Amino acid sequence: LYSKNSHQSHSLSDLSHQRSLQDMANWSILRHTFQRTLAAQARSVTMDRVGAVAVISLNRPEKRNCVDPETAEALLHEFENFEKDESAHVAILRGNGGTFCAGFDLSVVAAGKAPSFAAVGAGPGPMGPSRLTLSKPVIAAIDGHAVAGGLELALWCDLRVADESAVLGVFCRRFGVPLIDGGTVRLPALIGLSRAMDLILTGRAVDAKEALSMGLVNRVVPNGQATDAALDLAMLLAKHPQECMRADLASARASVHAASMEAALAQEFDNGKKVLSIAVKHAQTFVAGAGRGGKAVE
Repeated sequence: LYSKNSHQSHSLSDLSHQRSLQDMANWSILRHTFQRTLAAQARSVTMDRVGAVAVISLNRPEKRNCVDPETAEALLHEFENFEKDESAHVAILRGNGGTFCAGFDLSVVAAGKAPSFAAVGAGPGPMGPSRLTLSKPVIAAIDGHAVAGGLELALWCDLRVADESAVLGVFCRRFGVPLIDGGTVRLPALIGLSRAMDLILTGRAVDAKEALSMGLVNRVVPNGQATDAALDLAMLLAKHPQECMRADLASARASVHAASMEAALAQEFDNGKKVLSIAVKHAQTFVAGAGRGGKAVE
């Protein structure tokens, strides 16, 4: 009887010890997860990977994702890393908390803490990546407001997916703040000079439906689905042969600001010529039967 009870006592003690160790391990995991969550919440810009897609998020919801100098630097850093990462083919720019971006943080300007912004060619734009030319496409996933400098970030992207709640506009017009992140250059190129003048001079709000009708956004989706729709689009782009797509992307971008039609055509030919050997390989795939009838090429 003593022996039996003694054995049972040891078993219970061992079990208690094991559970204590497990509890400590579980607490360590929970604490690490919590610390990571707090760290992510503290960062003004976060990056997540979904396959070959980099999802870069502005993370200042309490400021409606307004960009201060530190956020601009972090945003630029993430896109520079995206460009260098050969396994990342497409990026999505979005905002946490139901707002894409409400522009530059005017509280910094009001407090007299705004840095001296670098001239073009001497440093990055005030919003971060607005002067950066990437070789890969970027998609803006817009919910809520994309206004002032936030609109300029959306214009910097190659494609824009907005949900029905989206509001776009040059809201900085009301406060005497100029567009200095490419807004006066990219907006006319995107929607035409007349419509651009309407938005630039009035500073009025444009809802998602009107934005789609004027070509300011490419797709409108139900509320809360902008990121999911942008991710579907990004996955599609990531499946394409990358070299050829990037050559055409570069040509299309350059054509808008080319000095002449001849210069634009020359730029297109030069970009295309660099990837013609790759095009031959994909043409052989098509001739062999892949992609017929518009089907996806695996």
